[in-house]
Amino acid sequence: MRTYTQILYHIVFGTKYREAVLIKENRQELFNYIYGILKKKKCYLYRVNGVEDHIHLALDLHPTIALSNLVKDIKLASSDFIKEKNLFPGFERWQDGYGAFTLSIHGKADLVQYIKDQEEHHRHKTYREELIELLTEHGIDFDEKYLD
Repeated sequence: MRTYTQILYHIVFGTKYREAVLIKENRQELFNYIYGILKKKKCYLYRVNGVEDHIHLALDLHPTIALSNLVKDIKLASSDFIKEKNLFPGFERWQDGYGAFTLSIHGKADLVQYIKDQEEHHRHKTYREELIELLTEHGIDFDEKYLD
């Protein structure tokens, strides 16, 4: 029998110290690079987007891939890519942690739209505020001192 899965993840991570260095003009090149990483790992990317200090991904995780390894690989490879191409002057690295939330496939359209609307969303809310909302919405206990 084949393995059948549907593991929809919403992943979010930011720049170290939430530095606002991900300039809009070069974000698409970064997003295309991340898409390539995911394609090689047989993960399906529904949407990637972000603003100056963080990015969001909606993806279907392949059953042979561990989430922590995937995020580590994305962050390491994209960090090297950013520095090699000098895409975002001032970029040092990604933050150490990440947020990852599973969703029902029935929530996919809403998640994709949410990620698509990041620029509008962040006219009213900081990354920190958004992260607290996501953690609370998904019932995750957290200590605010670790959100910086």
